[in-house]
Amino acid sequence: MSTSSHRRFPHWLVPVLGYGVSIACLILVYRHFDWAEQWPRIRAVPSSYILAAVLTDIAVYCVQGWRWNLLLRPVGSLPVLRSMQAIYVGLFANELLPLRPGEVIRTFLQARWSGVPFSVVISSVVIERLFDGVWLILSFFVASYFVELPEVLVVGSRILAGLLSIIAFCLCFALYQRDRAERWIRRTIWAQGFLHLLDAIAAMSRSDSFYRSFALSALYLALQAAPIYFLSVGFNLGLSLGECAILLVILRLGAVPPQAPGNVGTFHWLVVMGVMLFGVSRQAAIGYATLLFLVITVPLWVVGFVALLATKMKLSQLRMDAQNEPETYHANPPTSRSAGR
Repeated sequence: MSTSSHRRFPHWLVPVLGYGVSIACLILVYRHFDWAEQWPRIRAVPSSYILAAVLTDIAVYCVQGWRWNLLLRPVGSLPVLRSMQAIYVGLFANELLPLRPGEVIRTFLQARWSGVPFSVVISSVVIERLFDGVWLILSFFVASYFVELPEVLVVGSRILAGLLSIIAFCLCFALYQRDRAERWIRRTIWAQGFLHLLDAIAAMSRSDSFYRSFALSALYLALQAAPIYFLSVGFNLGLSLGECAILLVILRLGAVPPQAPGNVGTFHWLVVMGVMLFGVSRQAAIGYATLLFLVITVPLWVVGFVALLATKMKLSQLRMDAQNEPETYHANPPTSRSAGR
């Protein structure tokens, strides 16, 4: 079955589809774009708004590193700066390499530097994503009371809220009805991974830092909306805070499907489509999307490159080691005792 699956889905197919989608989006966005009209408008944005957008975007990942440390505090200890470094190396990898290997790379670095088992660290990343999903849906619902939205976005948000509720219920059931949950889990082909995930979540959730990291996720999300808002003010788009929050939700959801590194193309198309929902002209929306992409991407390249240099490792070797780590983990899984330490 494994062989036929590989034949049916070549390893190059997903990256090619991602690049194809991104190129198509770039063509759709920049076809008939009036550079002569919009480029002076881009250059006229006050530097104070650009600086505010850059600083808040950098702060996003500093807060993420802080939150990650809080999550892992019950099972391991590492300086916050190290966690931030791992995150920026992962972000830099996502900007350059297909299939977004950055999550695995930052997990690998955190596990190597802290001594915490890989399975536990990857569990913390799963928890981060659950926190993000909860706050993202909450912010969307709050913003929807102040912004009139297309029905498709409302329906989509309700579907996501339902999925998150189901996942949260399953995790709570597995934690508080552990014996029954284990009997069901052991019947699945992913039993070992699920059990280690539960061990890690149980160890983390017993600490006050778990709930502080959940609260900190609200700041993490708010900081992501800040560059969108600052640049919209500097670009004279007239977007409200609620509309910027909706645009952030659109961008986060749009980043899920396969696409080119750095979300090139799809990011531009999503920003243009999102901004136009609020009455902004297409030409102005494209100019704003261009500026937003540059402002939040270029600093990430710079800081990510410096973070990678500090590891004294090559990105290609780091990617290979990180990809081999899950295989090592499955071949020699840690015991429940090590996961809960």
